[in-house]
Parts: sequence; structure tokens; C-alpha cells
Amino acid sequence: MNSTDEVIIERRGSAGIVRLNRPKALNSLTLPMVRVIAPALEDFAADPAIASVIVLGEGERGFCAGGDIRLLHQSGRDGTDEAETFWREEFLLNHAISRYPKPYVVLMDGITMGGGVGLSAHGSHRVVTERTRLAMPETGIGYFPDVGATWLLPRAPGEAGTWMGLTGLTIGAADVIHAGFADHCLASSELPALVDAVAALSTSATAADVHALIRTMAADAGESRLAANRGTIDRAFSADTVEGILQALAGQAGEFATEAAGVIASRSPTSLKLTLRLLRAGRTSANLAECLNRELGACKGILYNHDFYEGVRAAVIDKDRNPKWSPASLSEVTADAIDRFFVPAQPPLFAK
Repeated sequence: MNSTDEVIIERRGSAGIVRLNRPKALNSLTLPMVRVIAPALEDFAADPAIASVIVLGEGERGFCAGGDIRLLHQSGRDGTDEAETFWREEFLLNHAISRYPKPYVVLMDGITMGGGVGLSAHGSHRVVTERTRLAMPETGIGYFPDVGATWLLPRAPGEAGTWMGLTGLTIGAADVIHAGFADHCLASSELPALVDAVAALSTSATAADVHALIRTMAADAGESRLAANRGTIDRAFSADTVEGILQALAGQAGEFATEAAGVIASRSPTSLKLTLRLLRAGRTSANLAECLNRELGACKGILYNHDFYEGVRAAVIDKDRNPKWSPASLSEVTADAIDRFFVPAQPPLFAK
């Protein structure tokens, strides 16, 4: 196995450990990192001395803040194949995590967004802490929730996933567990002890053994804001158009509905309509692979979309937080405009 400056691969007892090591960049994921993580997981899976894998991020601020948006932006501008290569290999890694044959323990401590969700939420043993801040904020940069989120979000309770995907708002530990993106909450101070305890398990330890161990160290995640507002969420976000959702929110009393409506109004109209259509398609999809195939096609369409470049400019490059979306209103985004994102990528990631 091959460690690099950006990913540290190690063995400790019966555990294979993957450490994301770009703390200054909140461990944002790059293609070279994917190319270290994927074979390391394969090697650990084949090693009888390894009972489980632990994945964590270095530093105290974040597990993984997402993919390398600047690379994707520049690749699209230059017309190179780097963006598609990154998406293809990242999505294949997401799928491999979902099918990993050994306990996959991921410590979602701190900021966990975009690509960080792809590295964590598909795993078998997902741990959050009081510092967890998870989001799929892509509609704010002219993009859409990817990394298999169009499979995960529709399977959250009620319409919580639709709320998450459209607003892109950040949620904490209790909400992450409520949404089905995590299993256990631990105090961040307990994570080193958890790593040691998992590594000390025998090589015959099972998934149930690992869950039982984590439960002995678990903390109360507190109350879920999404659970408390489920009635409002389900009433408003069950509509199958963004306009219908906003109309329903306008008819709901309270700060929660007002906040959601205000945030949605600031997002890319194209991204909002694309995201909702992808989430509804994901709801009836047979499996994660089907959603990842669909997402890859939409990713390629994004590279020809004004709002992606404008959103990244406003959020990451100029940082003026004032994107000028085009089209600027939901009414201007036609069904035909969204249809062009649903051209299958060739070759597909997975054969049907």
C-alpha cells in the first residue's frame, strides 16, 4: 500500500486505517487521493489480518469538505477530461464503499460535505460527533448533490432528504443520524480511544461486534431539528416542483419554513430543478449504481452550464458570495433545459 502526503495508510492491530491529510484544505478530496484510497481499501479487504477499516480526517476542523471544486472548474474551462476522470473514479470508490465486505468505520468529525458524504454515508459504521457539520450545499454553486446522494437523500425519513438537497443547509449530529447518514454519536474526545479499541478487536471481529463496541462509547446526539419539523418538511417538500415547494412553504407558519424558503430563493434555479428531478428519479431507482450512472451524465452536463462556473466564482474564486444566475428565475428554467442533463454518460460506470 502507498501512503502519500495527502493520504496516510497504516495498519494498527486488526485495523486498516486511512487518514485524509489535507487539514488546511479541510481534507478536500483530489484525484490522487482517490487513487490512493481505492487500492488501499482493496488491499485491506483481501488481507485476513485486517478485520475492519477506519477512515478519518486529520485536523480538528473537518473530516472532508468535498471534492476539489477548483480542479473541476478549471477542467471545464479548459475542455480537458480531468473533471470526468475525477467523477468516474470518485463514484466507483463511493460504490465500492457501499459494498465493502468488512466493517467500514468512518469518523465524520467536523465539516463533512459533498465528497466527504460520499466517503462516509455509504459506509457500514458511521460515527458523528458534537463537531459534525454535514451538508450537501451544491445548489449554492450551480451544481447538484452527487456521490450517490440522489440514492441516499430520497431514503431519509419523509422529505428530509429533499429539504437537505434543495436548501443545502448544514446539519449537526442528531439530524445526520435522523436522516440516516450516520449510526452513532461519540464525543470527539473519545475518537482516539475508539480507534484503539477497534484496532484491538480480534481478526475475526464481525460487523455486529464493531457496532456493539461503538455503542458502549456512544453519547446522546441530542434533539433533531429535522425530526421536530417533520410535519412542515413533509407538507412542503412533497411537491414535485420547486415552485410548488416554495408555495407550500409560504403557507407554513414559523421560522423553519421562512428560513428554508429564503435559502432556496438564493440558490441556482437550474440547480434546484435539476436536483429535485434527480431526487425523484432516485426515489424509484433500483440501486445506488443506477443513481451514480445518472449522476455522471448530469455531471457532464454541468460542465456546459453557466451557473456552475458562476457559482464557483462567487463562492471559491472571487468569494463575493453574489452569484448572478442565468436563468435568474425558476419560471425561465424549462423542462427541456433540464432534459439535457439526463443524457447517459458513455461509457456508463456500471453496465445494466
